[in-house]
Amino acid sequence: MKMISKLAIACVLAASSLNAVKAQEGHGKIKEVNVEAEGKMPAVRLINNPDGTCSFQKGFIPTLKHANTSTFWTSNKTEEWEKNAHPAPRRQYVVTLKGKIRFKVSDGSTFLIEPGTILLAEDLKGTGHSWEMVHSKSWERLYIPINEGADDLFVAKNN
Repeated sequence: MKMISKLAIACVLAASSLNAVKAQEGHGKIKEVNVEAEGKMPAVRLINNPDGTCSFQKGFIPTLKHANTSTFWTSNKTEEWEKNAHPAPRRQYVVTLKGKIRFKVSDGSTFLIEPGTILLAEDLKGTGHSWEMVHSKSWERLYIPINEGADDLFVAKNN
């Protein structure tokens, strides 16, 4: 347990949650998700643009890579101000355990985050992002801050 990073634990929790959702959607027909065989977890990164706006990149985070983190916490509560445009308070992974969330960036573009997709919040300045729950009444998530100067492990998809 000494060498397992907190991101790896979070990824396992997210994958387990995704399996439960897939099993429920299949009305008892269990569909197995083998994350390690694929070698990557889907991810979306929020970034700052030079003009102070926010945009996003789709990509992935390789599995079984140790992220440089030192703590994590969970949340299942949201304040109304959190849904309004705001920058991220720190560089962090946000791992959704339950819920479906639509994020919106400065130019009006949106993307969905649901269990099995990691959000990488790196839009630390400017207008930031906003979000709303989609067909969900709660959002259960893990926050995993990335240590100062550490690699975020994110690999952008080539468009």
